[in-house]
Amino acid sequence: MIGTELAAALATVFGNGWRSHVSQEQRDVGHPGFVHPRSVYQASASLVSSSLSLDCEMLQNGWMNSLLRLVCVCILVGLAAVVLPLSGQTPPAQHAERPALPTREPNTPGYVAAKELPDGSIPPANADGNFILGPTHDAPADSSAQQDVPKGAVIEFTMNSSESKIYPGIAREAGTFVTVDPADPAKPIVTTIHPAPYTRKVAVYVPKQYVAGSVAPFIVGADGPDTLLFTTLDTLIAQHKVPAMIAISIGNGSGDAQGSERGLEYDTMSRTYAEFVEKEVLPLVEAQAHVKLTKDPEGRATTGGSSGGSCALIMAWYHPELYHRVLTYSGTFINQQWPYNPQTPHGAWEFHEHLIPESAVKPIRIWMEVGDRDLFNPNAMHDGMHDWVLANELMAKALAAKGYHYQFVFARNAGHVDRAVRQQTLGEALEYVWQGYAASGR
Repeated sequence: MIGTELAAALATVFGNGWRSHVSQEQRDVGHPGFVHPRSVYQASASLVSSSLSLDCEMLQNGWMNSLLRLVCVCILVGLAAVVLPLSGQTPPAQHAERPALPTREPNTPGYVAAKELPDGSIPPANADGNFILGPTHDAPADSSAQQDVPKGAVIEFTMNSSESKIYPGIAREAGTFVTVDPADPAKPIVTTIHPAPYTRKVAVYVPKQYVAGSVAPFIVGADGPDTLLFTTLDTLIAQHKVPAMIAISIGNGSGDAQGSERGLEYDTMSRTYAEFVEKEVLPLVEAQAHVKLTKDPEGRATTGGSSGGSCALIMAWYHPELYHRVLTYSGTFINQQWPYNPQTPHGAWEFHEHLIPESAVKPIRIWMEVGDRDLFNPNAMHDGMHDWVLANELMAKALAAKGYHYQFVFARNAGHVDRAVRQQTLGEALEYVWQGYAASGR
């Protein structure tokens, strides 16, 4: 075995004392006498460090032999580095790999009826309903910078958690995960939360066409900065396909899922995040970017992907007097809320399960997308409410039943918040969301 041969070479140069540089755990891998090549490599590196401290010994006792030892170690380190990837002898896997995500068919029983589009084409920007994209996702011209299009300015600033009265900051301890209440498989438990400071970057896009001092419509996005959004707006605004809007791209507070700051902000079914944006972010945007933002909900949109997508709808749902337009990719309309709330026990799954079907229609226009290989049961909560494709299909069904203006896109050959799909469709999605907008002047 390669590891054993390298070990013998080290013993020739250093004697069996070299093994003191190998941990007990590394020596115990495999059968007695086996030495993993990675252990040899690590021990060799350690010995190089030790040999470099032999200056005085070289001057006083047999410097030639010491120099020879150092040269031999360097050769062995290089040899181990080469053979290690080739040995095929790897330590046991620490974590089982996740199974491949299943590919779902858009015509699955229980899914909404949808129009299959020719491969490479996208829905018209003025059409409600359900559409299926083919497997080819070429980026249109509006998704890349155009030389003949006026470029907007991007102003960035940083927000610190110590300055927030709403989100002072939390985190889940590293290496810990959500568990499930034994009495309720739909109820997540997280016990390793602690206060944690954060900073978040905010990027503000101001179109070239913005008139200083005027009141402008705007779109608020999650997980910023979002350069694709800014580039796409350059083109669409120049072509008069959308209004000359401000785009506010807000970074999250770090982490992901239950017990994280990002999860608390985006997955919580409440009015809180919209109020954070209204009270703590927008005043800074106006001051830092020297713009005036409209108070008219018809001139305000939200957007995001994954939990940022569910957050976009949460903002408009709980504050329809602030936002009427929503754009989501792979929206996390599943059971991911933490802390647990008995009023919405299934988190954002409640949107299509109860809230939309059982509530009066709200003045919200929504564009949604999901990929055929989107997320499926990514954690310990096997509660039947962690299939992103099913969740978005049920959203479309609930919205249609209540008569909402919505467009739902099912994309073939697409993963979670798929970049190629987003490049292909973002221009059309923005056009759809802003249909019917008329500036109010307020």
